[in-house]
Amino acid sequence: MVVATNVENNAAPETTKDNRVVIFDTTLRDGEQSPGATMTQPEKLRIVRELEALGVDIVEAGFPAASPGEVRAVAEIADTVSRCQVAALCRTRDRDIEAAWRGVGGAAKPRLHIFIATSAIHLQHKLKMSQAEVLEQIRSGVSACSALTPNVEFSAEDATRSDIGFLREAFAAAIENGATTLNVPDTVGYTMPAEYERIIGEIVGLADRANAARNDAVDRDDRRKNRVVVSCHCHDDLGLAVANSLAAVRAGARQVEGCINGIGERAGNAALEEVVMALRVRRDLLDVTTGIDSRKILGVSRLVRDITGLMVQPNKAIVGKNAFAHEAGIHQHGILNERTT
Repeated sequence: MVVATNVENNAAPETTKDNRVVIFDTTLRDGEQSPGATMTQPEKLRIVRELEALGVDIVEAGFPAASPGEVRAVAEIADTVSRCQVAALCRTRDRDIEAAWRGVGGAAKPRLHIFIATSAIHLQHKLKMSQAEVLEQIRSGVSACSALTPNVEFSAEDATRSDIGFLREAFAAAIENGATTLNVPDTVGYTMPAEYERIIGEIVGLADRANAARNDAVDRDDRRKNRVVVSCHCHDDLGLAVANSLAAVRAGARQVEGCINGIGERAGNAALEEVVMALRVRRDLLDVTTGIDSRKILGVSRLVRDITGLMVQPNKAIVGKNAFAHEAGIHQHGILNERTT
């Protein structure tokens, strides 16, 4: 059983205002799952320092239950950064939670990121569990995490293929047991923007009701740090990870998860640089901000490219070699006269 520690020393930082989107970078965890993208520990430390300078809010350092070496690697990352939160991924098992806490417990701002699948496909074929058993796993796992730190994120794996009624039950159980971030992953890159916006809207409504109840129960000064935030985590199997992430923000999600250069499992994760710049350029539509220093995006992109060996296609948005190049004379003429053309 997980042993509780003094949570006062590991209090979560204040959550954001409604117009601030938290950027959660998982380049070192989900990104490293790209075939051929394995990074050495010194390389991970180089990247995490640049991510902190870039202004990401949370760095997911790894999955400590994978091995004792992973615990040590995550702990070293946790010791390296001070301004951003450091998250460790874990399943709802006590052993996973204990390993994750050994990894991030020494961080200035630790986060435990706990997950279990909620789709009927995963319950039947992978977990071989009933919905009732999954709900009990959520209650016990999230409760164990919240005994260690109030900064707990719960992810419902394969959320976009889950029954929406059961998904609401799962997230309600997570809230009741201490989760402050609710992540709605499009694990297999299956959803479409309009559909994802509806799903996120349902969970934002659940979070809003929880926040209203908490506001009635706590002093005004405590309201922000007790606020439940909804997060999105999108994969790019249909080329829609960024579009789906923006749809989630439009529906009220205030945390976006992704990777530099869009690397990650299979077709990759949402490209953080594309999400950030879309939010910045089209603030007239979404009216949100991030803490990212956009001047540092290209440098981080090139560092990740050089370390992983995963080349960036020339025509990739924002960081591709041709992203700001013009071949046609008519475009060159316009740019020479006025850049805004």
